[in-house]
Amino acid sequence: MARVAPIELRDSEQECLIGILKKGRDWRERDRAETILLLAAGHSVQSVAEQQGLCREAVRVRRRKWLKSGLASLPDRPRSGAPSKLTDEQRQQLGTWVEREALSSRELLTRLEREYQVVIGRTTLRMELKQLGYVWKRTRYSLKKNATRSDSNGPEAKSKI
Repeated sequence: MARVAPIELRDSEQECLIGILKKGRDWRERDRAETILLLAAGHSVQSVAEQQGLCREAVRVRRRKWLKSGLASLPDRPRSGAPSKLTDEQRQQLGTWVEREALSSRELLTRLEREYQVVIGRTTLRMELKQLGYVWKRTRYSLKKNATRSDSNGPEAKSKI
């Protein structure tokens, strides 16, 4: 098995990697920083893979990306996804409807379909409202406690004392 040369880190890179490892928000970024630090310390790909619970190829990929991009290789790149189903105009109208009156999700979806011929799901609606800064909460119904019974055991418990 061929041994790869350890990664040479500048002091500033090492400090930055240690900072990410200690205080980084994203666990993936912390994990990648730890891989680079272990490789820089002279550990083999096999030992790093065993320590971190990765396959050897994942460690090699992280090493190659580090050598190519440096610190820019640590964060996740933007992921692709479906394009938005609503235009900016439709989003703005949705915000206006929410501001004017309290509507249920079904009513909002019906209005969107009626006025713009756009059909989206409730989850998409919630995500769009969240992006507009609204918090979506369902109404919670609860039963009130009986005011006459203060003790859970009832009057029988008091008579036994």
